Amino acid sequence: MSFPLYRRPGGVVFLDDDHDYLEMLGEVMPPQWCVRLFLRPIACIELLLQDVERREADAWAQHEIVNRWREGALLIPQLLHYWRQDRAARFALTQVAVVDYAMPAMSGLRMLAELTRWPGARILLTGRADEQLAVSAFNRGLISQFIPKQSADLRQRLTGAIEALRQQADERHQHIWRATFSPRQHALLSDPLIDEALQALALAERWVEHVCIGSPFGVLALTAQGALTWLQLEPAENLPELAEMALAQGCGEATAQDIRAGAKLIDVELQLALGAVRPPEPRDAFAMAGQSGLLYGALFPVDAAFGPDAAWSYAQFVQQHGQRELPAD
Repeated sequence: MSFPLYRRPGGVVFLDDDHDYLEMLGEVMPPQWCVRLFLRPIACIELLLQDVERREADAWAQHEIVNRWREGALLIPQLLHYWRQDRAARFALTQVAVVDYAMPAMSGLRMLAELTRWPGARILLTGRADEQLAVSAFNRGLISQFIPKQSADLRQRLTGAIEALRQQADERHQHIWRATFSPRQHALLSDPLIDEALQALALAERWVEHVCIGSPFGVLALTAQGALTWLQLEPAENLPELAEMALAQGCGEATAQDIRAGAKLIDVELQLALGAVRPPEPRDAFAMAGQSGLLYGALFPVDAAFGPDAAWSYAQFVQQHGQRELPAD
């Protein structure tokens, strides 16, 4: 399964003792990334070691959500509470470290060796004389990738490599949220064609953060500006039951027929999770066809009052923490 069950944006750190080169890296990275610049290894190590503790606390909070669900608590209200309570602290966690190999006080590989417990992705910037060492480090799993600093297309290679690593699913998060799925749901999400359709949808909707859950089946997602959306997912075999639920909610037979045909879905379980603030409503559905079967989806906007405050959106976080100031020498 390559569609992440849980995904959020994280930071990128750059460590290089060359002041001008580090400044250039900060200037050419995409503006939507939260970038931190370091001239000294010790300061960078300290930040990433703090990340380890914060990651542990964050993973435990997610684990407890699933534990409470097993005891009968609903997932959606817990997730919304988690986002509100966290504010924007999770965005400060670092996903990728880009480290220069040749530094006078401490080589890049030695610096990364100090971070055995930090689980983020590592890119090593190398000079021509360092490439054999980088190949050996890559083969031993010490780094995720290495890129020569003299590359003519450095910006494209580096941003492409970082973005690919930022998109990778965190295995710990995958394990936590996979526990909420039935075997049938897992099979559908693992289908390559359905996976591709979900990836395209997340891109089109500009989600920067999402959690895919099995009860109810769907995806709770946030845009960079904090807009909250529920993607309801229904296997084809569940549509007759959903149509009966629509009838029980007072929808007409025409709506029920649309649901049976896969033309519409209704957000009964979402409204139940939110406290039934309004009657469930039908929305146009779309089909995702895979070898494992048909999966239907429909997008339902969630009132901003239920989500995190807009002041804690990812866009606001980057605006406040994205100055990319060089540290003092």
